[in-house]
Amino acid sequence: MNTVKEEVKTLLEKLPDDCTIEDIQYHLYVLEKIQKGIERAEKEGTISHEEAEKRLNKWLTE
Repeated sequence: MNTVKEEVKTLLEKLPDDCTIEDIQYHLYVLEKIQKGIERAEKEGTISHEEAEKRLNKWLTE
């Protein structure tokens, strides 16, 4: 598993040379949200695609 520092280095290498600080902040924010989502899924589990569709249909029809 990569360290946070390694992940940030990899992210910076992928961004264009003319990116702004705001671009970097946004990508770090997205990376953090993805990591938290993965951790939550590992901890709490996930639901099936079918269950997700059922839940969405319930929200969309109410």
